[in-house]
Amino acid sequence: MTEHAPDTPDYPAMIVPVGHVEPVPRRIRGFVAGRPVFDTVRARYVWLWPGYPQYCVPRDDIVRGALVDEGRSMALKVGGARRQTLRMGSLSRPGAAWEWGEDAPSGIVGQVSFRWEAIDAWFEEDEQVFVHPRSPYTRVDALRSGRAVRVELDGVVLADAPSSVMVLETGLPTRYYLDRVYLDWARMEPTETVTSCPYKGMTSGYWSVRTDTATHPDLAWAYDFPTRQVSPIAGLVAFYNEKVDLYLDGRPLPRPAPVSRANWENEHR
Repeated sequence: MTEHAPDTPDYPAMIVPVGHVEPVPRRIRGFVAGRPVFDTVRARYVWLWPGYPQYCVPRDDIVRGALVDEGRSMALKVGGARRQTLRMGSLSRPGAAWEWGEDAPSGIVGQVSFRWEAIDAWFEEDEQVFVHPRSPYTRVDALRSGRAVRVELDGVVLADAPSSVMVLETGLPTRYYLDRVYLDWARMEPTETVTSCPYKGMTSGYWSVRTDTATHPDLAWAYDFPTRQVSPIAGLVAFYNEKVDLYLDGRPLPRPAPVSRANWENEHR
């Protein structure tokens, strides 16, 4: 078996160029305070960084009067835009959106992109999407594996499992989800942290880890009710490869380098 060099990532990188534009073959809707802001089957994707795209919505598919031009220009990575305030009744959210200018990539000029957090609920067709749009170029596989996984930190064994479910997600290190019976729960301390992922759903638990020398915050997590695409990970627990010593079939794996900003936001941890 040929191994990767320690400084070479052992997972596929994102390859979508900044400024890339593609049609969105899905109905996209956004709601604020329970009221629709836009409803479109004509959205486009634009990539401002390789990790994931932004939606661009035609003006005609946005509720009339919902956007107010602030008279301010914005210089974004792929072109200029005009900053917009979102107004729905008495609710006002300055800087909630921008309208793409003439120097933007072809296909999105005059269309509008929204800051994700400015919209209370996003939907692709009838399914709610969290954190950011799902990239059509990102693949996420949850594969059962009979290779043993051992997790150590500060010389302490945190988990020793004969198998795992491997989650392989484009642009991110492989994550190893383990059955709970193989974890040392005496060293696990639950926290209040909750995160969401557009591909896996919302976490049901986070744990800090206490070794003999330190407490490491939010080192492990679980999805008790993941999206159907990764249903094999339901109830299992994964650790950050970047922060623990991980052994696969007894072979130590190099700790991945910290992920880039785009990939970090993609995993949302």
